[in-house]
This record gives sequence, structure tokens and C-alpha cells, in this order.
Amino acid sequence: MIKHIILWKLKDFSESEKEQIKKNAKEGLESLKGKIDGLIDIKVNINGLETSNCDMMLDSTFKSFEDLKNYSVNPEHVKIADTFVRPFTASRSCLDFEN
Repeated sequence: MIKHIILWKLKDFSESEKEQIKKNAKEGLESLKGKIDGLIDIKVNINGLETSNCDMMLDSTFKSFEDLKNYSVNPEHVKIADTFVRPFTASRSCLDFEN
């Protein structure tokens, strides 16, 4: 299995705007479960503690590295990322590994 972990830092928005952005990203990304072949699980954590230096974390699991590559270009994923994530993020860090 392959783990795909993403950490995002949002651009400068008010706290209420950030909360809505995080909620929309979580709902959108988690809605992909069951829609993309090879995607075993997907969760977005938006409730970091005050000691955190990022705003959101994606924790997803894929059957294979090929499934992860297919996910990255899947139209369902791209639509959600382009609508609810990418326009609002200042930075992105990724760690993919075999589990």
C-alpha cells in the first residue's frame, strides 16, 4: 500500500474565511472515497492545534503507486483540487511512502 500525505498552508485570509475554505476542502476531497479506483481511504484533518505551522493535512492510502499516479490526474480529483484547494494555498508539502 502507498500512503500519500499532504500538508497545506493557506494564503492570508480571515479566520472565518479559513474555516470555510478548510471545510470545503475536507468535504470535497473526502467525497472522492469510492469514486477513484485504487483509493482505499482519504481523510482531511482541519483541526490542528495552535502549535501547528500548517492549516490542513490530507492522509490518503492507495493500493499501489500506479493508483496514486492515476489519482493525481483523475478528473474528479483535479476538479476538487482546482476548485477547493489550489486557489487558496500558499504552500504544499508532500510525503509519499510504501506502508
